[in-house]
Amino acid sequence: MKLTKKGHSCIRLEKDGQVLVIDPGGFSEEDAAVGADAILVTHEHPDHFDEQRLRAAMEANPAARIWTLRSVADRLTAAFPGRVHTVGNGDAFIDAGFGVEVHGELHAVIHPDMPRVTNVGYLVDATVFHPGDALTVPDRPVDTLMLPVHAPWNKFSEVVDYVRAVGPRCAYAIHDGLLNDNGHAIYNRNFGPAGPGVGRTEYTRIAPGESVELI
Repeated sequence: MKLTKKGHSCIRLEKDGQVLVIDPGGFSEEDAAVGADAILVTHEHPDHFDEQRLRAAMEANPAARIWTLRSVADRLTAAFPGRVHTVGNGDAFIDAGFGVEVHGELHAVIHPDMPRVTNVGYLVDATVFHPGDALTVPDRPVDTLMLPVHAPWNKFSEVVDYVRAVGPRCAYAIHDGLLNDNGHAIYNRNFGPAGPGVGRTEYTRIAPGESVELI
């Protein structure tokens, strides 16, 4: 499986000639989802869900499908009847040759005075887990964790504890669209040997547009 980092929290997975994209939001490239056979959206916030990016992908590939929670699906179903599927915690499905499990229910707390929206994470091929905007720990082993490193709803100590709780072989940075080079340098150091430690996990940041091959 080939993993390509797109802007902010968006990733692109390719396998056997098919493409799955997760969270092509407003901080991602305008064509982040174009070419996808299946698109997964974790929640309604605009840095994860951008209607124009989704429309571009759906129009470019008339067979493409979207899988998401109801708050997003309700905004797209009329435009793409039969192609938008609603999912929730505990669901599982196969699309574009990828097996997907759905984990989690709520967005992390930003502030107690701000209502929490729904949020789901996706475990793809029992290998890659994208949690969206939550620190959800799946009830099964995870090899590759897409790690939200920087957000209004998290702090570094929580993220370290999250990596320790999930215990993946490797963690790749996502949700990093608000960081500059100085911020990336700090996170790279603190998730490495100079930091408090994340067990056996190897932390890596790949820049938007860069790819890695997953074992």
